[in-house]
Amino acid sequence: MQARIKNPAMIIPEAMQAIQALGGSFHNKGVPEETLALVHLRASQINGCSPCVQAGAAGARKAGESEDRIATVAAWRDAPYFTDAERAALALAEAVTRLADRPDPVPDEIWDEAARHYDEEGLAALLLSIATTNVFNRLNAPTRQVAGAWG
Repeated sequence: MQARIKNPAMIIPEAMQAIQALGGSFHNKGVPEETLALVHLRASQINGCSPCVQAGAAGARKAGESEDRIATVAAWRDAPYFTDAERAALALAEAVTRLADRPDPVPDEIWDEAARHYDEEGLAALLLSIATTNVFNRLNAPTRQVAGAWG
């Protein structure tokens, strides 16, 4: 496997700096690191971004995630390993990542369930996390970045 070009944000360093600044903004804002790692992994799985899936699994391990939870995050609805708050975050991640899949991209029931578990700052952190993951996914997938190639 070979990338078509380097990641565009590496070609334009100002873009990488901006994305990294955004990525650093939503930590310690009321959402556990484990949840942010699971959300990143799930959005990356949906988008088929192999470097982000690989990095997401590694990040989840670093955040203390078990192999069972990492292995089943793609099937979180049917796996017994996730809390209600994590399920709400994962449902939000899926809806935000798949905006065009339904007439109401983020239905009230998904939003309201997330809002039951996270305050306004936590919801903002989740949305910024999901959006940042989607930015990286949308840069990596079309340029065919290779999992593990970033170090």
